[in-house]
Amino acid sequence: MGTDTVRTEAADDAAGRRREQHGWYVYDWACSVYSTSVLTVFLGPYLTSVAESAADADGFVHPLGIPVRAGSFFAYSVSASVILSIFVMPLAGAAADRTGRKKPLLATAAYVGAAATTGMFFLDGDRYLLGGFLLIVANASLAVSMVLYNSYLPQIAPPEERDAVSSRGWAFGYAAGALVLVANLVLFTAHDSFGLSEAMAVRICLASAGIWWGAFTLVPLKRLRDRRTTPREGTSVQGWRQLAATVRDMRRKPRTLAFLLAYLVYNDGIQTVISQASVYGSEELDLGQSTLIVAVLLVQLLAVAGALGMGRLARVYGAKRTILGSLVAWTVTIGAGYFLPAGSPVWFFVLAAGIGLVLGGSQALSRSLFSHLVPRGKEAEYFSAYEMSDRGMSWLGPLLFGLTYQLTGSYRDAIISLVVFFVIGFVLLARVSVRQAVRDAGNPVPDRI
Repeated sequence: MGTDTVRTEAADDAAGRRREQHGWYVYDWACSVYSTSVLTVFLGPYLTSVAESAADADGFVHPLGIPVRAGSFFAYSVSASVILSIFVMPLAGAAADRTGRKKPLLATAAYVGAAATTGMFFLDGDRYLLGGFLLIVANASLAVSMVLYNSYLPQIAPPEERDAVSSRGWAFGYAAGALVLVANLVLFTAHDSFGLSEAMAVRICLASAGIWWGAFTLVPLKRLRDRRTTPREGTSVQGWRQLAATVRDMRRKPRTLAFLLAYLVYNDGIQTVISQASVYGSEELDLGQSTLIVAVLLVQLLAVAGALGMGRLARVYGAKRTILGSLVAWTVTIGAGYFLPAGSPVWFFVLAAGIGLVLGGSQALSRSLFSHLVPRGKEAEYFSAYEMSDRGMSWLGPLLFGLTYQLTGSYRDAIISLVVFFVIGFVLLARVSVRQAVRDAGNPVPDRI
């Protein structure tokens, strides 16, 4: 084979890889609007208000006959959605690796989630149970889709590109979230001019996130390609057995397992802050919905810069050290949040800025760092376990938040309780030798990691 032919094939491979990478970024662009507009901004305060309208004289609702303080219902629903994810994600990861057909599974998860989100338009009056159900379905669907989405990363980016590719994906997601939040802010603040009630404006914002999710998912479904494997029987039945086999395989790679444990802990804190910050702002700090939208918009804009900036820091100091630095910043920021005065938007914006600068980078670098710890050919099943740590096990934080509020009636006590996740996560991650973990997985060790 001639040199020119080899160069042509290499160029074609690089072009194909870039095409897939660009398509891969767009799924972050598609689904992150749900995380931002629905989970972070609108649904928490709105579902809490719907639950409060259905509450008894003592402020409790009674789903399945269980007394629940209305202010805790949203946090408990988030926990329930994550617990459901635990049962579904291993099946998706095993099916993807056994058949090599990730795209149909990604499409199913994405469109179930998008449909549930669009259905939130019908959440009004005292239909808090409908809101809880749709939240559970949408959150679980997002978690399953992210198992499949993340598992593409080792296949579409060589080791030296993964930090940058992962960070760009997060940046695309946060850019989309910011763009849609601007539209949400216009609609919500000017709802009277559009002839809409405040509740109707919120419901439109919720449903539009589902439409956005479904529409832009078409791009990655067109550009990403399946890597065919030999079909095996019993895919769905074998899902849990496959997860058990993955965990046994990880036990022979204890450093990979140790990283997952550290990630499980500190990411639980991150996910809880994302989902509960708007409730804290509206219920404890007496901030209006417009203030919350602007604050989250600030988070989105700074998270783009933060994800790209921390990606550059990782090239100099390594991903592990950069993540450890972000955990220190998380601890300081959340600790400061406990002391924020009520009715003071400026200080809430300062807190939002601190969160934005570390949010995207800590998540993006964790994903890319883990991709180095995955043995070749086991991407989906290992990322299924990763997603269990990312979303599937992130029920302890919302549960602790909800229980703390249930017992104390104070959202300040609830928010400060989350600091423990960042402190413990820092200690656990600091103890992991990531270079040896990469070698244990049979992968080349980057110069900086």
